[in-house]
Amino acid sequence: MLGSVFFYLLFPQLIQGQSPMQPRCCCAFSLFRDNKFLNPISFWSSPQSHIRSSSTMMAKPYVLTAIEVLNLLKSNTITVEDYASSLLERIKERDSIVQAWAYLDPAFVLSQARALDQVPQEQRGPLHGLAIGVKDIMNTKDMPTQFGSPIYKGNQPGFDSSAVAILRAAGALIFGKTTTTEFTVTNSGGGDFGPNTTNPHDPNRTPGGSSSGSAAAVADLQVTVSLGAQTGGSIIRPASFTGVYAMKPTYNAISPEGQKTFSPTFDTFGFFARSVDDLQLLADVFGLKDDKVPREIPLTQIKVALIETPMWPSAGPGTREAMDAAAGILRNKGVQVEKVDLPSEANDFSTLKRIQKVITVGEAQVAFFREYEVNKTNLSPDVRGIVENTYNYTHKEVMEATDAYASMRRAVNKLAEDYSFILAPSVVDEAPLGLDDMGSAAFNTLWTGFHMPVINVPGFYGAHGMPISLSLVAPRYHDQHLLKMSKVFSELLGKSNPLGVKVQI
Repeated sequence: MLGSVFFYLLFPQLIQGQSPMQPRCCCAFSLFRDNKFLNPISFWSSPQSHIRSSSTMMAKPYVLTAIEVLNLLKSNTITVEDYASSLLERIKERDSIVQAWAYLDPAFVLSQARALDQVPQEQRGPLHGLAIGVKDIMNTKDMPTQFGSPIYKGNQPGFDSSAVAILRAAGALIFGKTTTTEFTVTNSGGGDFGPNTTNPHDPNRTPGGSSSGSAAAVADLQVTVSLGAQTGGSIIRPASFTGVYAMKPTYNAISPEGQKTFSPTFDTFGFFARSVDDLQLLADVFGLKDDKVPREIPLTQIKVALIETPMWPSAGPGTREAMDAAAGILRNKGVQVEKVDLPSEANDFSTLKRIQKVITVGEAQVAFFREYEVNKTNLSPDVRGIVENTYNYTHKEVMEATDAYASMRRAVNKLAEDYSFILAPSVVDEAPLGLDDMGSAAFNTLWTGFHMPVINVPGFYGAHGMPISLSLVAPRYHDQHLLKMSKVFSELLGKSNPLGVKVQI
């Protein structure tokens, strides 16, 4: 039984361009008892309810989801230039605070938008005009790709990564490059090798990393969707800290060609959005398919594995309460929820942590050797330390770790096949204060290495009003099934939680 009182700080005034740390009458106390949300004792409003409160007033395009934007563009209600201009206005208001962009050229954005407006209706792709932020480790033919590193300042690759090329072919507006830490390695911001990007909910807190800018830009309504990459927790962790949806698909289900390599065994491409429907949109464009078409499952037939993972001792009160709350909501709706441990070979914290470190560091030595040889004096100490093997890992240790992890991967995937989905923590707790610590990826790295698809679903808040999310996990190549389950889960949260699921800023 939960006897906690959640204090939620909501920020609907951010829709009007104000700072999220200037709340008006938007505080709501919500008592949590017997795993049920009681009615809030003061009013609240989400961005979506706020902007749709009057049928006679058109919402500013920057607040809309991808599906909503595309519907307006398809009906010629707005132009791509109108939409892009709205986003640029939003960025102009907020960029000095959030600092989500590594490269953005407003004049070039508008010229691309006007060109897209000239495309005949019958030749328009499924993402025609949709603005997409690109993490600055992915090549773009018409923008610099600098990998968050001073040694690549101004680097112009001249060609698109596979993912960017697919999106561009689908008609997307490649908007700009979002911030990252150097080669996604360092875990701090506000310095020479980490961005100054802040959390839109509280600029005194980190947005997480390494996909800092991609998460912050979507959360702050500066771009509708964005791209990220995850070796440890670089998609799911910042999505939780900033309160947005995100998907890390099955390993190698989307080609990482044209993005900077860190650890080939772990590196996985993914994306951020404001709804499950928007994640679905991108998944379809990227051609994600299951071997079997996912079927509709009645709530009473959904079977959920509640897996706290061996990292559970590190979980803070916000994550613990979110897991308990979610389990209670599911059970109250007739969903079968079973607390499950990982298979014994994958259920030891110290073993998991060491194996993951040995593999990622061993592979990163090779990935960054070129940069080390060419310009090691201007690399961060973290990157230099990896190439110089300050951990003293041997090739034998890397081989043994890789083999052991492959065995764990098979066992965990087999376990997952017995359930509709796994429910697991996304983060330790709320985003830490300060920019020098981007938080722990403890609850993410294992799923990344197990190559399983993960979707971050927001819906909870911690003691300081900061977002906390949960992860839904499925067996490998069950990405479409996981999207369906995430839709069900998010709707259940939305119906049970008076504060809704979508990011409240």
